[in-house]
Amino acid sequence: MPMSSTQSTLSVSFLRALARRRRARLQGYTPDPVTLQALLRLHGDASLVVVLLVLSVLTVVPVAGVGTILSFAIFAIAWRWAIGGLHRPGLPFEKSLNHIALSPQWSERVLRFMATLYTRADRWLHPRWPSVFHSRWAMGWAFWIAAMAAIIFLPLPLGNVLPSLSLVFLCLAWMFKDGLACLGSLIVGLAAIAYTAAFGQLVWAMGVQGFTLARSWLGL
Repeated sequence: MPMSSTQSTLSVSFLRALARRRRARLQGYTPDPVTLQALLRLHGDASLVVVLLVLSVLTVVPVAGVGTILSFAIFAIAWRWAIGGLHRPGLPFEKSLNHIALSPQWSERVLRFMATLYTRADRWLHPRWPSVFHSRWAMGWAFWIAAMAAIIFLPLPLGNVLPSLSLVFLCLAWMFKDGLACLGSLIVGLAAIAYTAAFGQLVWAMGVQGFTLARSWLGL
């Protein structure tokens, strides 16, 4: 994917899509729901990095079961990443994911977020630290993607936000060839791991306490 000019075009594409929806609503029409395929078409590119970015953004949308389904798709992307299929287009679990559609409110929120994301990225990111993108690190990044997918799969309160953001940073890093964004991905991902560990420790402590109270109440 080309650099700056393409990313600027992406932000314009999402702003135009948002404007069309608002214009249709003002004219009394109900805009079509935004789907995963529609978001990919707005990118004009179905490379694995773009697919991962879109899936990562959608994991935080409050639609029942979507986070779980998308986590499996992200696992599949991690596998492709590991075997060197980074530039191979295609959507994992395409039949299962094609039915995903956002509510009108979340359609506009996602379009606005994507437009803002590319506008800010185009302003702040630029090629640096090229060694980060060497193929020898592919397995490590694949493991990182799988780790974030595992956290997204877990039913934690607000547990999707940090791993999703970590993957968004990683995708932007690849799109702009900015190694510093990879560092951002690692920092946010480590925060996600720490949050998961802390929550797990809390659940374990509550379980032990509950078991102790139950034994005491039963006289065991």
